[in-house]
Amino acid sequence: MNLTAKRIILTGGTAGIGRELVDLLAATNELVVIGRDPAKLTELAQRYPTVCPVTCDLSDPTAVSVTADRLAADGDGFDLLLCNAAVQHEPWITAPEFDHGSIMAEVNTNFTSICQLVARLGPELRGRRDAPGAVVLVNSGLALAPKASSAVYCATKAALRSFGRSISYQLAARPVRVQQAYLPLVDTAMTAGRGQGKLSARDAATAILAGIAADKAENYIGQSAALRWLHRLSPAWAYRIMRTR
Repeated sequence: MNLTAKRIILTGGTAGIGRELVDLLAATNELVVIGRDPAKLTELAQRYPTVCPVTCDLSDPTAVSVTADRLAADGDGFDLLLCNAAVQHEPWITAPEFDHGSIMAEVNTNFTSICQLVARLGPELRGRRDAPGAVVLVNSGLALAPKASSAVYCATKAALRSFGRSISYQLAARPVRVQQAYLPLVDTAMTAGRGQGKLSARDAATAILAGIAADKAENYIGQSAALRWLHRLSPAWAYRIMRTR
């Protein structure tokens, strides 16, 4: 996909990787940016005339349904649905913080909301300029091998990997591509204080867009590529390495 003069829906565009994606895309594309913080969305819209801000809490399935219906009613169609938003909680299952609210916030934001958006907006990805539309799922190397902490986050990413493959089969007869970008540890507010050798958010965003432009069905970025090969050669070694992270 040539990422110029496209209509793009981007989730999680107010911070981290999503914010960098906005910076890289807004000059040449029309963006619908979905986020939770109205103030940050307003700032984006003031900075970039091509940004249409949409406030939505992706952890709330009802709010997601209303937002998806609103976007689908636009009528002009879209070229790209870029699902970037995610949250990650780290309490162990024995901690008081590991409760229903925490679990569902991660499951809904990281997985359920994506299912909802793809189901409702998939028909609106029309490939409007003689090119296929695309669904791009920003995933993680943790979809291949989970770490000890963030059990729910890892599970949602594994579910997203499977979901992406399944819908790629379902949409094969339509002019809609399904792509996944697998990230390593990226330097964002979500990963503050954890790990070393992090990929910068700008480099992650640049690599995601390069994969879209190259039409990569699976785009393994940075150290996630090494994890992929290790997992292919010896899943047991991959699991052993990641269990202490």
